[in-house]
Amino acid sequence: VAVSSALQAAKVSPLIERVNDHKDFKKLLRTRTNVLVLYTKSASSGDAHLKLLSDVAQAVKGQGTIAWVNCGDSEGRKLCKKVKVDPSSKPKGVEVLHYKDGTFHTEYNRPATFKSMVAFLKDPAGAPLWEENPEAKDVVHIESEKDFRKLLKKEERPILMMFYAPWCGVCKRMQPIFQQAATETKGKYVLAGMNVHPAEFDGLKQEFSVKGYPTFCYFDPQPPQPKTPEVPWSESGSAVFHLTDESFDTFLEEHPSVLVMFYAPWCGHCKKMKPEYDEAAEILNKNPESPGVLAAVDATIHKSVGERFKISGFPTVKYFEKGEEKYTLPQLRSKDKIIEWLQNPQAPPPPEKSWEEMPSSVSHLGAEDFRESLKKKKHALVMFYAPWCPHCKNAVPHFTTAAELFKEDRKIAYAAVDCTKGQNHELCKQEGVEGYPTFNYYNYGKFSEKYNGERGEAGFTGFMRNLRGRDQEKVGKRKEEL
Repeated sequence: VAVSSALQAAKVSPLIERVNDHKDFKKLLRTRTNVLVLYTKSASSGDAHLKLLSDVAQAVKGQGTIAWVNCGDSEGRKLCKKVKVDPSSKPKGVEVLHYKDGTFHTEYNRPATFKSMVAFLKDPAGAPLWEENPEAKDVVHIESEKDFRKLLKKEERPILMMFYAPWCGVCKRMQPIFQQAATETKGKYVLAGMNVHPAEFDGLKQEFSVKGYPTFCYFDPQPPQPKTPEVPWSESGSAVFHLTDESFDTFLEEHPSVLVMFYAPWCGHCKKMKPEYDEAAEILNKNPESPGVLAAVDATIHKSVGERFKISGFPTVKYFEKGEEKYTLPQLRSKDKIIEWLQNPQAPPPPEKSWEEMPSSVSHLGAEDFRESLKKKKHALVMFYAPWCPHCKNAVPHFTTAAELFKEDRKIAYAAVDCTKGQNHELCKQEGVEGYPTFNYYNYGKFSEKYNGERGEAGFTGFMRNLRGRDQEKVGKRKEEL
């Protein structure tokens, strides 16, 4: 009861393992390969650390373990004496030590921040983060795309931005020079660094043509631009017929063949499509021999029409024949395709089937059944992917073939998680997915290692054959011993 009330008082995550017995401690080190232990002189002296480590434990779930030993209670005191740790001799009454593969590895002496601790537990032997280097204090370290946009918008000095990846050797060699330049030009220029390797920055990399690391971009401060109000599309003099809730039905009665684009003024895809639609309307709407006409509805203003046709995304293009809705046409986005289609209206091609919809021996898992399903399998190779990612699309047929080969083996699973669906995004984050595709190997549901092998059929099947081979060797040895 005392233990649970202490844990509740400090709002400690259940992912933090509370240890106060030497046998339990030895078992923990024997069964886990990557353990960070917080030793505190009392139950309350570690409050700040425990709050932070609760968040860290969530982020490294499956990759590292965090434990807490309170050296202030009678049981914990014995354990601390045995392992020769005395947090009371430390300034804040806490000591943080790391254990690797069952033995002491190092004292944690990097900053007590979420980012640094997560990076350390994901790679205990790896180099510290760039921002941890005191000599890099004059470099502006950017964490998120939001911070990056804010810097560009508000900064009045010129900016030199270094987009880098933590593992890149050229970046590491470049950093001391960049740091020195940041210090020497402080006040006059801003030198900033941003790790854009994680998949969440793919859009940003595309925007600034980051094709390798490091990439340097120079930004001149922009004088504030006076905002010119945007002219509504319906008032821009385009040849498109702009319809309202009131005029919609009458217009369809008068025109037997109509394409209607339902749009929202703020929507980026609509803005991109407008010039193409305008150009097509110039040809179709002004020609008495035209096979059909083009109309548009601002569904944010004329809501009853939008609701009537169940418009849930923008732009939505629908075809009406003699006043009746006939087809929804997501493929019509360009002038040429619009004109060509109207000359011979056909039902749109069926949407491409998703990987999940195609029959295969791959188990498609989600946040709700991920852990339970994997617990039943001795060996599981899981592919975390995004449906739009080209590297994932390349790997799918090879991964599927490998799953087919092992489908009769009930101890083996080839599984996949679409990280873009609902709660799966959170699951992928927990499982350490930073880019697509990521392949993780699990043993009875516990994360064991990242798969970095070849992404072809031979790589996926060879990996599993090796594991099964090792299983058989163990069985053989046991038989010999008997």
